[in-house]
Amino acid sequence: MNRVPGEAENAHSSSVESCPSLRDVHSINPAQLMARIESYEGREKKGISDVRRTFCLFVTFDLLFITLLWIIELNVKGGIETALEKEVLQYDYSSSYFDIFLLAVFRFKVLILAYAMCRLRHWWAIAFTTAVTSAFLLAKVIISQLFSQGAFGYVLPIISFILAWIETWFLDFKVLPQEAEEENRFLIAQDASERAALLHPGVLSDGQFYSPPESVAGS
Repeated sequence: MNRVPGEAENAHSSSVESCPSLRDVHSINPAQLMARIESYEGREKKGISDVRRTFCLFVTFDLLFITLLWIIELNVKGGIETALEKEVLQYDYSSSYFDIFLLAVFRFKVLILAYAMCRLRHWWAIAFTTAVTSAFLLAKVIISQLFSQGAFGYVLPIISFILAWIETWFLDFKVLPQEAEEENRFLIAQDASERAALLHPGVLSDGQFYSPPESVAGS
C-alpha cells in the first residue's frame, strides 16, 4: 500500500532534480546571444580577424625592415648604384646581401598569400618559410665571408633569422589558437540561441487564434 506513494515521491524528486538544468536553459538571454553571433559574423564579413591582421602587418614589417637594412648596407659600401651593380649584377654568394633581401621577399609573398589571401588555418606554410630561411642563413653564415665585412655581416643574417622565428611563434601561439577559440565560442552561442528560440517562442498574434466554423444543425 505504501509503494505507490513512495514511487510517486521518487518521481517527483527526480523531476525536481532535473529542474536546475531547465532553469539554466531558461536563464539564457537570447538578445545577448544574438549580439555575440552578429558580432562574430561582422568580423567574418570584415575579412580577417584582428590577430591575423596584426600577423600580416608584422610580415610586412619584416620585409620593410630587411629592405631598409639592405639599403643602409648599400650606402655604407660607397653608393647605391655601385653597390647594386656589385651585389645584384655581379652576384657572389659569399659576399652579397642580395639573397637575404630575396629571402625576405620570399617569406612575405608566401605568408601573405597563405594567411591573408587564402586565409589558411594551418601551420605548414609558416613552417616551410621558417625552415627554408633557417637552412639558407645557416649555410650562408658557415660558407660565406660575411663576418669579415663589418657589422652588417652579423646584423642582417641574425635579424632575418629572429624575425622568421617570431612570425612562427606569433602564428602558432596567438593567431591559430585565438581564432579556434572564437570559432568555438560562436558555435556554442549559436547552439544556445537555437535552444533558447525553441524554449522561448515568440508571442502569438491574434491572427493565430481562430475558432472553427459553426457546424450546421443536425449534421
